[in-house]
Amino acid sequence: MLRYLTAGESHGPQLTAIVEGVPAGLKIAEEIINVDLAKRQGGYGRGGRMQIESDTVSILSGVRWGETLGSPVTLAIKNRDWENWQEKMSIRESGRDEKIRVTKSRPGHADLPGLMKYAHKDVRNILERSSARETAIRVAVGAIAKSFLSEFGVEVYGYVAELGGIVAEKPSVNKEAMRELIAESPFYTYDRAAEARMKTLVDRARESGDSVGGVIEVIATGMPVGLGSHVHWDRKLDARISFAVMSIQAIKCVEFGLGLESARRSGSLVHDEIYYDSSRISKGDISCFYRKTNNAGGIEGGISNGEDIVVRAAMKPIPTLYAPLQTVDISTKEPIAATVERSDVCAVPAATVVVEAVVAFEIANAFIEKFGGDSMLEIRRNFDSYIQYLQSI
Repeated sequence: MLRYLTAGESHGPQLTAIVEGVPAGLKIAEEIINVDLAKRQGGYGRGGRMQIESDTVSILSGVRWGETLGSPVTLAIKNRDWENWQEKMSIRESGRDEKIRVTKSRPGHADLPGLMKYAHKDVRNILERSSARETAIRVAVGAIAKSFLSEFGVEVYGYVAELGGIVAEKPSVNKEAMRELIAESPFYTYDRAAEARMKTLVDRARESGDSVGGVIEVIATGMPVGLGSHVHWDRKLDARISFAVMSIQAIKCVEFGLGLESARRSGSLVHDEIYYDSSRISKGDISCFYRKTNNAGGIEGGISNGEDIVVRAAMKPIPTLYAPLQTVDISTKEPIAATVERSDVCAVPAATVVVEAVVAFEIANAFIEKFGGDSMLEIRRNFDSYIQYLQSI
């Protein structure tokens, strides 16, 4: 099983992840991981923290001469801002300073429920770990999963489909052209007219001290049939992906394929009809079975069906506002404006990279579960044998 654990606070010394279950023989380079880390720091609407940090990963274990060993992989990302926070975030009791205690919790954050749950008197004890800064190390973990999947022809990429109610119209171009449009956009989207309106919206929100949310879509192409399972609730692929995406800070809704729209249509306009073409194998396809539509989003009954997996995630506007909302001081119980921590106006473009990461990880986990093996060579043999079986049906 592929799994990982992260640790670290937003203004602590570093973020750390330990990834277990990575098969031996997978080529990994820090430079490849850093590409995704840089993309996460980009996107229109980011705040001042991104001008301080320049995220790069260090691989501390589990890799030798550019390949994984089969042992746990340790990843670390240093927080440059730690230099300015060593006293406020000191691990020593002697560093305690009641004058810097944060007592104003922010609506929409984990501040107040976390403070009540863990019996703290300082909101910083909650906000440091609940911060979306933690997603940087998850992007690094996801980059390893992407590298693994690419060995078997699976690609995972995302984009902004909607921002603040502005819907991007998808162009009729191939995947390569689509990805070029996304890469060239400061909003990681493909509709230039919508992009211009998005920029105006974010600029206005910045001026008024507000924030903007949106919808992220992630697609996994080159998917084989058979990842996940229908036999247990916790092995269903869509359930596992949903769990992972919903764990990302500020994500409030997840859907596959038609998603909520499927509830508004009759069955004849929802379900993807199945076809068979014996010539598909000679054209390089995995199976002779196919569908002309993909309303299911690539998953039926908790199992990948060979079509692209299409996942959408709704991200709420960031709750830290420069025109702060009202709250209550936990010490005096008096009404007061919420704490203002350094924040973004809009992090939807950046969040596309995070959603890509967790989706890739769950698909990679299901892939290893399906094809087994302690090394890339073993998994490759099992995968090739399975493809031969599919092509014989």
